[in-house]
Amino acid sequence: MIGKQHLVWMAALCLPLAWGQAPQKKRVAVLNFDYGTVRSVVAGIFGTDVDVGTGISDMLVEELVKGGAYSVIERKALDKLLAEQNFSNSDRADPASAARIGRLLGVDAIIVGSITQFGRDDRQVGLGGFGRSLGKYGLGGTSVRSAKAVVAVTARLVNVETGEILAVATGNGESKRSGTSLLGAGGSGGSAGGGAVDMRSRNFANTILGEATRHAVEQLATQLTANAPRIET
Repeated sequence: MIGKQHLVWMAALCLPLAWGQAPQKKRVAVLNFDYGTVRSVVAGIFGTDVDVGTGISDMLVEELVKGGAYSVIERKALDKLLAEQNFSNSDRADPASAARIGRLLGVDAIIVGSITQFGRDDRQVGLGGFGRSLGKYGLGGTSVRSAKAVVAVTARLVNVETGEILAVATGNGESKRSGTSLLGAGGSGGSAGGGAVDMRSRNFANTILGEATRHAVEQLATQLTANAPRIET
């Protein structure tokens, strides 16, 4: 005859083990970062208008996935929805519109952000070798002084049900190295033909601008990961 204690022990084995189970990941989407504030600077750096907002977004997605607190929706699904719904860039930056996008995607929260600084820490830089001045862009030339690269980004974590901003995060990156060119000092930024640069590539990462960008995004991702518990599912 099986004793009462034995039955209780056997029943406990049949129950799911709540302790030790990993917490459920919060499902989020990351919209392309707005880079309107630095657009002219970006064009001066790359020689054309490059969508660095998409690049920052892609880098952030990678860091959030590494952090383990979020399950991030694929870019293809996000881009498809944005195209179908015809959301403008200004709509995407608005918390209420971002929340609507999030509801359509079926995520728990959505992340919107902007790039507030992207360039040199030395704004008094001239370009002597080409007979013209590019000011703070510093793309080469014998008269350009060595300077570090600096990047600043900010992001908001938005509740898709209410449009409430749950958290604000900031990232500030500065290259440890200095150089006369933002896309030099250790690598090449790659071709900007067609306005596209793979900011996740090793070539870009090896530049002083890539170094500053990575530091800013890592800092941003750390703060967003820490705020994951604010999302109610």
